[in-house]
Order: sequence, then C-alpha cells, then structure tokens
Amino acid sequence: MSPTEQRSTEQRSDSEMQAAAEELAEIVMRLQRKFLLNLSEELSRGSVSFPQYFLLGYLDKQEVITMSGIASKMGHTTAAATGLVDRLEKLGYVQRSHALDDRRKVMVRITKKGSGLVAEIRRDMVDKITMLLREYLTAEEGRAWLQIYRKIADYSEKLPKK
Repeated sequence: MSPTEQRSTEQRSDSEMQAAAEELAEIVMRLQRKFLLNLSEELSRGSVSFPQYFLLGYLDKQEVITMSGIASKMGHTTAAATGLVDRLEKLGYVQRSHALDDRRKVMVRITKKGSGLVAEIRRDMVDKITMLLREYLTAEEGRAWLQIYRKIADYSEKLPKK
C-alpha cells in the first residue's frame, strides 16, 4: 500500500471513528435518560432522581461521609451537594450530624429507609436487566456486553478527576 493510500485509509478510519463516537455519545445520552430510568419504578416515578440514587448507593457502602466528600464524589459544589442531601433528608433517606471534633464539619449517613430504597432499586434493575439478557440478547451478546461494560468502567475509573 502506498503512503497516499495508507493516509486515505487512516483518514477514513478516523472519520469512521468520529461517526461511531458521535453515535455512541447519542446512545449514551438516550440510555441514561430512558434505559436507566426505566430500569427502576422508583427512578421513573421521580421519587428520587438518578443523582440522588447515585449518592444513596455511595452512602450505602460508607459508614459516614462529609458534605465536602459528597461534593467531591458527585463532582458538584458543596452547595449543590447540600441541595441533594436536603431533599434526601426530608424523605428520610439520610441523616445529618456534626463531627464531634469539629462542629463545622457536617457528616451524612444513610438511614435504614435509604438502604432499603437502594436495595429495592438494585433488585428492580437486576430483574429488568435479567429480562433483557433473556429476551433480547443471545448468550454471546450478553457476555460481550458485560465485557465491553467492564472495559468502559475500567477506563472511566482511570480518567483524571476534574
């Protein structure tokens, strides 16, 4: 292959990759909006938003976390994190307290009610994904989907924090 043909192939490949990236970006946005919300009755009813569920899921794995820790984990300002926690606290899903060593430090923990909601949403999601795997994907497609998502998750963990 001549250098000119090779550049043409590379350019075509770049444009194909660009088109694929654009399509995938659109799919990711649709998935987040439709697929994830439809995986759980609680999320689709709007009793909690996806960011609130994400926060509850994180808190469910932690004993306690500071407001600044929540802001950092969520990629929000402390004020935005406070808004999320306010709503979850009003619903009885989280509880706030002050650190014993520094009253300015606000600590947040999930309640039993919040842990129950996280478990319910996870069960709902697992049930719906199981149905998708059974009814819409072959066993090979299901394995490929899992393998691809593992790679995407691994890649996203390596991205620099903003």
